[in-house]
This record gives sequence, structure tokens and C-alpha cells, in this order.
Amino acid sequence: MSTEIMVFLAYGVGIFLIFFFGRLLLLPARLIGRLIVNSLLGAGLIALVNIIGSAFGVGIPLNVLNAVITGVLGVPGVILLLVLLN
Repeated sequence: MSTEIMVFLAYGVGIFLIFFFGRLLLLPARLIGRLIVNSLLGAGLIALVNIIGSAFGVGIPLNVLNAVITGVLGVPGVILLLVLLN
């Protein structure tokens, strides 16, 4: 094979590897971003439920398990905790 073809193939393989590893590294970043957004929405909703629910005797305790459920599931997790705990 000529040198030009080898250089072309080397660039092609290099670009493919950059895209492959770039996509591989972006996947955890998206997951972490979604987890952060779910956690913030869930924490806000738990605080809102505790503030409004205190007048009605309804509340969600703040602990590690509830934080994990809220972080993973987001708003549906808060609704699940509200139904299960009250």
C-alpha cells in the first residue's frame, strides 16, 4: 500500500476512536446530569410537601433512603414516598 493510503487510514481510525471514546465519556455525564436534575426537583417537592402538608399532618422524612429514591425517580419518587409513608 502506498503511504498516502496508510496516512488516510490512520486518520480515519484516529477520528473513529475519538468519536467512540467521546461518546463513551458523554454517557456518564448525561446520567449524572439527569440524576442532579431529578434530585433538585425531588428535594424541592419534598420541601413543598412538608411545608404544605404540615397543616394536614402529612410529611416525608428526610433521610438517605428517601434521598436516593427521590434522586433516581424524581417527581414520581416523591409521589411514591407520599403514598407509602402516609
